[in-house]
Amino acid sequence: MSLSEFQHPLWLLLLLAPAAIAVGYLIALRSKKRRTVRFGNFGVVRSVNTDRRRLFTHVPAVLLILALVSLVVALAAPQKEQKVPRNRATVMLVVDVSLSMEATDVSPSRLEAAQQAATTFSNNLTQGVNLGLVSYAGTASMLVAPTTDRGPVVRAIDRLKLDERTATGEAIYTATQAITTFTESLGGPDQAPPARIVLLSDGKETVPTDPTEERGAFTAAERAAEAGIPVSTISFGTMYGTVDIEGRPQPVPVDDASLKTIAELSGGDFFTASSLEELDSVYRTLEEQIGYEWKKADASRPWLIAGALLAMLAAAGSLAAHRRIP
Repeated sequence: MSLSEFQHPLWLLLLLAPAAIAVGYLIALRSKKRRTVRFGNFGVVRSVNTDRRRLFTHVPAVLLILALVSLVVALAAPQKEQKVPRNRATVMLVVDVSLSMEATDVSPSRLEAAQQAATTFSNNLTQGVNLGLVSYAGTASMLVAPTTDRGPVVRAIDRLKLDERTATGEAIYTATQAITTFTESLGGPDQAPPARIVLLSDGKETVPTDPTEERGAFTAAERAAEAGIPVSTISFGTMYGTVDIEGRPQPVPVDDASLKTIAELSGGDFFTASSLEELDSVYRTLEEQIGYEWKKADASRPWLIAGALLAMLAAAGSLAAHRRIP
């Protein structure tokens, strides 16, 4: 433990006191032994010394010194890194509702599994986090602005409906704008809480066909990065998913590559999930990343408790050994 881990390190100078007491105790023991040998009856001295050499007679003094050390350390206010819930953060949950999400390679379907996992994620996310929701297919819709009220988000997730095409870039732009607007309502970027976009999708962008165009997904990811908003992407589904189009099965494999690129361009994380269980696991990881942070927190309480208990034991030991309290 270094001095930088104490809020008030100057209090540690008081450790000289228990050190001095320990030295004084040893000197007193030696002085008492010399006086006893010089003036005492040797027959009595032998029996007395045999009794006094018992370790128990010195335990109260040792406990008292340790108690003082613990209390001094508590006064110096030691600190340590602790995981604490965030009381400020903004998250936009973005869900792909294109027709490919009807595929049943994930039971009961990609969309229904995504709804179940998103609902669990919303309910479990730390209450201090503002959560919003965007859905997208050919266009993007902001269904719920960032809020700490989980009710509107859960109800909107339950009402998600499938539609044609996939405009991932528009979804990222919409989520970025929602966070920016919310930030401005809090007083600007200097007072803004940390923000994140969590985007779940299963396929490649189709509107526009080139993700590097102005409204494309890659360009939108770069704009999100410029705004300081990372996009964490979840590629949901398998390579063998299909949907029925006019009675014929149409392959709809997941597109890991483009979703990974979006995450990399924006400074976010990339995840894959091919089942409801895996998706729940991804969301739990995101809950930890988003909902909690590591901060230096006061760690003096254990030292204070130890000091108090040791002082009580020292008093009890002194009463038992010497019939008095030191």
